[in-house]
Amino acid sequence: MSGARKREPDATGGSRPAAGRRAGDTAPAEAAATVRVVLPEHLRTLAGIGREIRLPVSPPVTLSAVLDAIEEAHPVLRGAIRDHDTLARRAFVRFFAVGLDLSHQPADTPLPAAVAAGSEPFVVVGAMAGG
Repeated sequence: MSGARKREPDATGGSRPAAGRRAGDTAPAEAAATVRVVLPEHLRTLAGIGREIRLPVSPPVTLSAVLDAIEEAHPVLRGAIRDHDTLARRAFVRFFAVGLDLSHQPADTPLPAAVAAGSEPFVVVGAMAGG
């Protein structure tokens, strides 16, 4: 069927344009990366998911792109990892990848190649406080 748009199912059972494509696009988009994400127990419980999730992320694979993908796939997590309005990281949440603390990096920071390739996970940690 010529000119048909590729669509993929969304979380509600409907469909949306394939990742990296807008309705009406005809040129193929760069393939989405599959990023592995590890969330802390309290966020896994909230979202009803396992220890690790795999999410498609359109290039470039940045902090913001991965966080957007998490929130798109699991809307209940919106506001739990970053502020609803400012999109700033919550104070007691930290981000790690390949042993690096990325918590204070700008949102448009590209993630390490091993994370973008899916060989290493992007890790969200709930920081501990108190005495």
